[in-house]
Parts: sequence; C-alpha cells; structure tokens
Amino acid sequence: MTGRKTLMSKIEIEHVSFCYVDNKEKFGALKQIDLSIEEGEFVCLLGPSGCGKSTLLSLLEGLNQASEGSVRIDGKEVKGPGADRAVVFQHYSLFPWLTAKDNVIFGIKQCKRKYTGTQREKLARTYLENVGLGQAADKYPAQMSGGMQQRVAIARALAMEADILLMDEPFGAVDPKLRLELQELISRISKEEGKTVVFVTHDLDEALLLASRIVVMEPGRIRADLPVTFPSPRKRENLVGNEEYQNIHRELISLFYERVAREIGNEEVFL
Repeated sequence: MTGRKTLMSKIEIEHVSFCYVDNKEKFGALKQIDLSIEEGEFVCLLGPSGCGKSTLLSLLEGLNQASEGSVRIDGKEVKGPGADRAVVFQHYSLFPWLTAKDNVIFGIKQCKRKYTGTQREKLARTYLENVGLGQAADKYPAQMSGGMQQRVAIARALAMEADILLMDEPFGAVDPKLRLELQELISRISKEEGKTVVFVTHDLDEALLLASRIVVMEPGRIRADLPVTFPSPRKRENLVGNEEYQNIHRELISLFYERVAREIGNEEVFL
C-alpha cells in the first residue's frame, strides 16, 4: 500500500526494497515500500516481530542502504547517519564509564561541535531536568534503574536537538508503570519541540496513545496507513471511553489478526 505523499514531506521513502544476505542466500525484508512523512508528524510503525519495522528504521538512520528505491530527508538522499536524526533504542546504549550528564554531553558533541564545554553541560542538565533526572546528573548507569537509564538515553537524543527522532521500541524493557510515564513524556516533549518522530512498536495501545498516524506493517510491506486525529498529548484513562479511539482500536485489531483469523477459518473470532 502507498503512504500519503506531499511536496513538503520531511521524509520520503519511494519504491524501497531491502534484502539481507546470509550465506549467499537473500532474504527480502522489505518489498516496494512507499511512505511519506510530513514535518511534525508522530508516526508509529506497528506490526508483529519480523515484519520489517526495525529494518525500515535502519534505512532512515542510514545504517543500511536500500537494495532498490530511495530514502530522502528534506529532499536529500540518506547515505549514512546524520546530525538531523537522533535515535533511541530498546536497550539503553549508555556508556557505563560516563555519568548521566556525560552520556548526554557525548550526544551533544556529535552535533554541536562549536559549543563550549560550559554550553554543553548547561544543555545536558536542562534535558536531564526535562526527563526528571536533574538530581541524577552525576550518577553512573550502574547506579540507576533501567527506567532511569532509558530516560538518560531519551535526554541524550533530545539534547541533540535534531529535527527527526527515531525510536525503536524504546519502552519495551521497562515495567508497565514506567512505560506509561515515558510514553506521556515523549508525547509531550515531541509535541512541544515540534519533532518529526518515527516510532517502532508492536503494541497497539502504545501506538494509539502516541501517534498522529499509524502505519500497520505485515512481512515486507505496508498493510494500512491510518490517521489518528484525537488531540494529543493523550492520557490512557481519557481514551478508553472515546468513540473514535474504540473505532480505530477495532480497525487495528481487525488488520492485525486478519491473517490469523483466515487461517483458522473464522474471520470474526478476533473482531
């Protein structure tokens, strides 16, 4: 399925295919993907494990190159990682020998080389405050919980002040309560700062809580591209009784489980 496209798209993915090669055997991970993302959109790539979500994100990061087609940001071909993109992974990816503050400063150095040491430290502390870790600036990763470490990783990404934020299941390794807090945090901050966000998840409710668009993927291709129009930032407790939320939720469940339902010969079992 072809995603929406405008002349002002921040990200343009056109006719993209990607193959992994293992022992000279080729595996098609993506097949003729078309997708456009406008500036300021929060797009969730939703789908089961192995459907190509993280592969597509890796093309946006510049870590992999498309086998066919093109990936462009602001009209320029993506040929490698760039300072216009910040990335948050599922696992914290912090340097254990650096404090929380110095982990954030490391990210700032990659994109703000003209900043003085004082400017970098001030910016790092500001973003640690933004994620609720102002008092933990001098702690090392081993002294912090998993949730705190992920907040540092988010602060580092945000402190780079990149136009685009790429997030690969960033809350998958934290407990449910903290996951909700981090979801609300990134929803609020991304909106306040006008980020363009591409967020990989297999959690339907997470996508509905965060996204302005949900791109549903199945192995190698896009199954559907759905707008989510109710206001954000959102709170889960306010969504449950929302009729639009319920309608989109039902549609996503139908898309997600359609194939399974067909295989067992009862298409209504999951609807």
